[in-house]
Amino acid sequence: MIRLPQIHVSVVHEKEDIIQAAAKELRIAAKDIQDVVILKKSVDARKKDDIHYSYSLAVSVPQEERYRKKGYEQYIPKKYRYTVTGTKTMHFRPVVAGAGPAGLFAAYLLAKEGYRPLVIERGPSMEERIEAVERFFQEGVLDPEANIQFGEGGAGTFSDGKLNTLVKDRDGKGHFILEKFVECGAPEEILYLNKPHIGTDKLRNVIVNLREEIIRLGGTFRFRTCLKKVVTSEGKLTGIVLSDGTEINTDVLVLAIGHSSRDTIAELFGQGIRMEPKSYAMGVRIQHPRTFIDRNQYGDYADLLPAADYKLTYTAKDGRGIYSFCMCPGGYVVNASSEPGRLCVNGMSDHARDAANSNAAIVITVDPDDYKTATGSDSPLCGMAFQRDLEERAYKAGNGFIPTQRFGDFEKRIPSTGCGAIEPCTKGRVTYTDLNEVLPEQFRSDLIEGIHAFDRMIPGFADADALLCAIEARTSSPVRIPRDETYQSVSLPGLYPCGEGAGYAGGIMSAAMDGIRVFEAIIQEYKAVTE
Repeated sequence: MIRLPQIHVSVVHEKEDIIQAAAKELRIAAKDIQDVVILKKSVDARKKDDIHYSYSLAVSVPQEERYRKKGYEQYIPKKYRYTVTGTKTMHFRPVVAGAGPAGLFAAYLLAKEGYRPLVIERGPSMEERIEAVERFFQEGVLDPEANIQFGEGGAGTFSDGKLNTLVKDRDGKGHFILEKFVECGAPEEILYLNKPHIGTDKLRNVIVNLREEIIRLGGTFRFRTCLKKVVTSEGKLTGIVLSDGTEINTDVLVLAIGHSSRDTIAELFGQGIRMEPKSYAMGVRIQHPRTFIDRNQYGDYADLLPAADYKLTYTAKDGRGIYSFCMCPGGYVVNASSEPGRLCVNGMSDHARDAANSNAAIVITVDPDDYKTATGSDSPLCGMAFQRDLEERAYKAGNGFIPTQRFGDFEKRIPSTGCGAIEPCTKGRVTYTDLNEVLPEQFRSDLIEGIHAFDRMIPGFADADALLCAIEARTSSPVRIPRDETYQSVSLPGLYPCGEGAGYAGGIMSAAMDGIRVFEAIIQEYKAVTE
């Protein structure tokens, strides 16, 4: 097959139109195209009077060598491959702590190769987790172990199911992950959409199917089971202790606990596991009508295209970076709290992306110097302390519900008493209040500057009725657990820090890819369990 990287078709089209466009590009009859594989599909909206779909295709035609001589590349599918080369004996089953994307993909491949992993997850299974989350949305009763952050699937399960990543897929890991998601029930379109997403409603079933596959291959799951501490002997990992006091022997611990397991991180730090503070971002969620964003991005084509997204960046006058993050077209702002007395928000969309509003986090970069100044501490965990302080402020401002304010009122430092022309789309109740009580002054002024800068890119973005919700404080982990070239902790052999919580990922795809990298490191050192 040969690759055709730029095939354009109108917004309204059928598969036959794609074939016709490919034939025109190659100057052959459409009937001579024997097979077509869609590699990438995206909307080209750079010119509002000429919005169209752009396809990257692989096509099979007679005498392909002739077209390769004309400069068309041969299409060779990138298949992810690995080889088990480890020789060291693994005396006990490997333990994977955390059933988010990093832990699940590490566990899946370990199970596939006969290592029989034990997966422990502090939260419940998906079925129980859904009930707990819905109860929290409706009644405001938080279960600290079953919420948006904790439970099977990880924090990304209750988001948008976004599967795009900035990590280069040089060896096929990314496509392998997408293929596995499709095998487990995700829409096949995620294999080629430029910005693939599954949606919260569909991702739940995908995760359950992946769990069942791991069990079929020899893995075991223990939910409502939290890692408390590690057990060591002669400087090596020999086991773990659970929160109920149970001790489990193991040579290998994949630490994929996510960015919100602050208590476990603190326990491990107290045991001498080396950690470093790392930069992350914090800010607010902003809501606009979905029709407004769609119309701005697509003009007269808005009704013919899926809900529009955007990606905005700006450097403030003080040099601080401000950008949109985790944009949710046709979605909801979600109360994503996991600790009593603290509140944070996130964004979520179902597969259809058909809610009345679109929202995104507007966040500001913060670094360890900011943490140290704000907390008066130089501990590697001072970033977590900074997050907690912000979340405590948000909880108090909203009386336990999502603190919300019109942007116009936020600028004027006037507490909002209700919404204007834009009604909130949230999962969880809102309280109209003054977000100036939540945000430090420096970040407040940077946010206002950034939102007005974005208004020049999307006219109307800084509308006085745009709704701000706080606080978006868990964009990524504020801690990194250093690891060596074998992906093991520099302070404890046998401990494999992995995924977003360990500071090596930022989303579903990058976390899953890191889980695969850790799997590769394990099979390069160990043989499968022999008993």
